[in-house]
This record gives sequence, C-alpha cells and structure tokens, in this order.
Amino acid sequence: SRKGAGYWPGEYADRNRAVANQRMTGSNARWKWTTDYNRRSIAETAMYRVKQLFGGSLTLRDYDGQVAEAMALVRALNKMTKAGMP
Repeated sequence: SRKGAGYWPGEYADRNRAVANQRMTGSNARWKWTTDYNRRSIAETAMYRVKQLFGGSLTLRDYDGQVAEAMALVRALNKMTKAGMP
C-alpha cells in the first residue's frame, strides 16, 4: 500500500473508496479481495504477454477478422503456456 495517498476530486469515487479502506484497515488486501482486483490484474498481465510476444496491434482491419486474430493469439499463448514457455 502507498503511504500518504490522498483523496482525489469527486469523479474518482472508486479510488477514494480504496484510499478510505486502506486508511481504515491498514492495507488494500480486503479491497482487492472484495473487488476481484486479482482477476483484473491477471487479465492485464495476460494482455501484456500477448503484446510482448506477438506485437502490440492487430493486423486485420475488419472487426470479425480482428476477433478471429485475437482468438488465434490467445490459442497460441495458451499452447505456449502449457508447454512451459513464457
């Protein structure tokens, strides 16, 4: 947890709740558990890995093609993970 975290203006209500929770409990562990923050963190890590391994953008232009390309990238990443690669 970050020391000295302060409240931000009203439109950042989620962050302000996290700061208040941190001040009351001394850590963000409960907030992370109740908001499923770990799931979001895992998803962000997976997207980072996809971008690092396969490039930062999709090459196809139409939406359906991009969906198929993304599914192929995920399938390739799953195979690599199963094989013990990054």
